[in-house]
Amino acid sequence: PDVFPEDVSDVPPEREVEFTIDLVPGTSPISMAPYRMSTSELNELKKQLEELLEKRFIRPSVSQWGAPVLLVKKKYRSMRLCIDYRQLNKVTIKNKYPLPSIDDLMDQLVGACVFSKIDLRFGYHQIRVKAEDIPKTAFQTRYGHYEYS
Repeated sequence: PDVFPEDVSDVPPEREVEFTIDLVPGTSPISMAPYRMSTSELNELKKQLEELLEKRFIRPSVSQWGAPVLLVKKKYRSMRLCIDYRQLNKVTIKNKYPLPSIDDLMDQLVGACVFSKIDLRFGYHQIRVKAEDIPKTAFQTRYGHYEYS
C-alpha cells in the first residue's frame, strides 16, 4: 500500500488532539460579504466547492460567522481556494507553543543520509476541528454559506 495516498477522501479520524479556535473574551461573530469574482473564477469555485462537499470536508452552514473566499493561482496555473480568515485571526488567542529555530532543526540532521520532501496534500483536512469551534470556520460564497466538517 502507498504510504502517502494520492487523495484524501474523508474527514479525519478522531484523535486525542483537535484543532481549537479560542477567542478573545467578548468577541461577537464576524461576517463579511463574499469577494467579487470573474466568471472563470466562479466556475472554478463551484467545482472546488462540489469536490469539498463530496469529500465531506465542508457542509452547508447556518453559522453567524462568515469569512470571504478567493482563488489564488498555484505554481502550475491551477487555482487554490483560500479563505480570508484575517478578521477571525485578529480576535483569536494565539497559541504560545514554542517552535524550534531552523538552526536547531538543522543541527538535528547532522549525520543523516536520507532526506525527503513531501507535499502535505490537503494538510488542513487531516485534523479535526473541535465541534464547538466548527461554526467559526464558516465562509461565504456566491453559491452558499459553508463550514468545515
